[in-house]
Amino acid sequence: MYLCTAFTNSPEAQIALFSYRIAHLTEHLKVNKKDHTTQRALKMLVGKRRKLLDYLMRKDINRYRELIAKKELGIRK
Repeated sequence: MYLCTAFTNSPEAQIALFSYRIAHLTEHLKVNKKDHTTQRALKMLVGKRRKLLDYLMRKDINRYRELIAKKELGIRK
């Protein structure tokens, strides 16, 4: 499942998509430890997700807290 972020308008949806892709790349890197291109892509995705989370925290703290509380995204453990 790969969706373009152009079709999602809310930061929550984009963060969920980034979280899904981050989890997928993390599993890939557990098997392929020397895949440096994937490591770089993973770091870039984590940075994008962090920027969106920061934006959401600035704009609406309640939506941010609700998003962080969702365990299925795996943002906080």
